[in-house]
Amino acid sequence: MTDPASTRPTPELISGGLVLGIDAGNTKTIALIADTSGRVLGSGRAGPSNIYVEPERALSALENAVGAARASAGLNDTPLSAVTLSAAGADWPEDFQVLEAALGRWQWAARTQVVNDAVGALRAGSLGGLGVAVVCGTSAGTAARSPAGRLWHSSYWQEPEGAEDLARQALRAVYRTELGITPPTSLTARLLAHFGCASVEALLHAFTARDRPAPAHLGRLARLLLDEAGAGDPVSIQLVQRHGEALGDYALAAARQVGLDDGYLLVTSGGVMRHPSPLLRQSLLARVHLVHPRVTWQASRHEPVFGALLLALELAGQIIGPQQFQRLEETCPDEALFLT
Repeated sequence: MTDPASTRPTPELISGGLVLGIDAGNTKTIALIADTSGRVLGSGRAGPSNIYVEPERALSALENAVGAARASAGLNDTPLSAVTLSAAGADWPEDFQVLEAALGRWQWAARTQVVNDAVGALRAGSLGGLGVAVVCGTSAGTAARSPAGRLWHSSYWQEPEGAEDLARQALRAVYRTELGITPPTSLTARLLAHFGCASVEALLHAFTARDRPAPAHLGRLARLLLDEAGAGDPVSIQLVQRHGEALGDYALAAARQVGLDDGYLLVTSGGVMRHPSPLLRQSLLARVHLVHPRVTWQASRHEPVFGALLLALELAGQIIGPQQFQRLEETCPDEALFLT
């Protein structure tokens, strides 16, 4: 999907030399304030802010994260030069309208921009912000930008998802193994131990019982699945490889949408992609290389909010170079801010 154009108020409204970048996610919201050199001056964190889940709570989380970042930077309410909101839940035109209207009410900056969170991840992952980004965390998303400026993000076109999708596949594999449909898997012992269940039937009951909620934090099972795949469990390997291949199909689709032919950069980010086992990443890249053999891969070294901050700097008229990346890295808050 193509992001709507950013709003650009008259120049006399622009004040200050600071910009605001916000990563609005399914598990947390991070806001950073920086000067035009890329030096981070303030940071804030709040809860999840996907407007598809709880709209009012999501908007409140955005306000709280930005308020904390302003306080951290020692700033008053004077508007900044630019803000970019990179948001999970910025999918359809009406979603952008809700978020842009909120930015208009809050008047945090003279220039405002809303992008899908996969677009922010793409900008964070490479110096030029070009190529294809595959994000696989709690959920998943794909974005692509061409040198000509064409931009696309997957949103609800995306079928292979992230940690929760992998977790459901792991559970299904254990249930099928118990019934003798699929071969034995070491996932069974790992999942039973994780949930403290004595049997697979007890595990199934825990997730389907009518009178009690299903166990929380389902996405954490993705780590167990990748662990077992890395340890050589055939069932786990097959699940992870198929998922990587499916993500690769969507990376290729994203490239087609913006006219990328071959030789572009493929960036991966998100907690699932950072797992020590390379199997998911290798399967993704192998599928892409079947069609575009000259594609190069790199893991994003930067948190997604860096992409929002870089886009805000560009919105404020800055040309991004290695210096801004280096300054962001040097002044980035402690990693504890980003842990989920």
